[in-house]
Amino acid sequence: MTKVSVIGAGAVGATTADVIAYRELADEVVLLDVKEGFAEGKALDIYQTTSLLGMKTRISGTTNDYSKTANSDVVVITSGIPRKPGMTREELIGTNANIVKSVAENVLKHSPNAIIVVVSNPMDTMTYLALKSTGLPKHRIIGMGGLLDSARFKGYLGLALNQPTADIQGTVIGGHGDTTMIPLTRLATLNGISVSKWLNPDKLKEISDATMVGGATLTKLLGTSAWYAPGAASALLVENIVRDQKRIQPCCVYLDGEYGQKDICLGVPVTIGKNGWEEIVDYNLASDEQELFAKSADAVRNMNNVLKEIGAL
Repeated sequence: MTKVSVIGAGAVGATTADVIAYRELADEVVLLDVKEGFAEGKALDIYQTTSLLGMKTRISGTTNDYSKTANSDVVVITSGIPRKPGMTREELIGTNANIVKSVAENVLKHSPNAIIVVVSNPMDTMTYLALKSTGLPKHRIIGMGGLLDSARFKGYLGLALNQPTADIQGTVIGGHGDTTMIPLTRLATLNGISVSKWLNPDKLKEISDATMVGGATLTKLLGTSAWYAPGAASALLVENIVRDQKRIQPCCVYLDGEYGQKDICLGVPVTIGKNGWEEIVDYNLASDEQELFAKSADAVRNMNNVLKEIGAL
């Protein structure tokens, strides 16, 4: 029996739970929120689709009762306030740090062996906070951001090439922020052929720039953070874990010398399996890419320092 709990029943959390249920990635899904009746309502709505879509997953909701999440194999943390128009991820730190820290502590009381997936923003800093505040082995804390950023990167490449995104390989590393992520245009391919065969450097720069502000673009259009792609990305990461797929995915993990960085959680390619992230894959970055990665790390460290300033660590 596989059990997944999603903490936070907002748009991202509910979409994550919906995709997990629809794809039958777990036998049981629990949705938890602090707002009275909210998670119960979202879970009931999703449950009522099971007869229409032929899903066998059991799904339930609860208001702040962490005992209902007991014995979860994976816990996805989406809790926190969403980014609003004009708001940077850095501005979210003060509020969301307290929420994420409390959630992680409560989750582990009932699921001490769970693998934790962090979605809450600013994601790199919240992943670092979850790791440092819980003392869990580093392999059991994974930030989702790189999967989402890479999906957006491949989406923009697909539009430019007029080709299905399923045929495109593209990876984004670094921080999950408008100025810290690094779309690796040099390594992007269409069915194994470099996209530079069809896209000139100016177009690739345009795609890279669009990827980096992908979240802000949607926030401006929607008036709130996106949820379909973030939910699907979170569910994909859960799938990699519960099905022990060993796929290489860009995720935010703790670095201890890899890519030239220490004591930081940052997006890099890793293999994902039943034990969490298992191995960091070295992409042998070019000198300019390595320089951008170092700058990204510096920016994330500045955000991490806020945790100490506000007493969260």
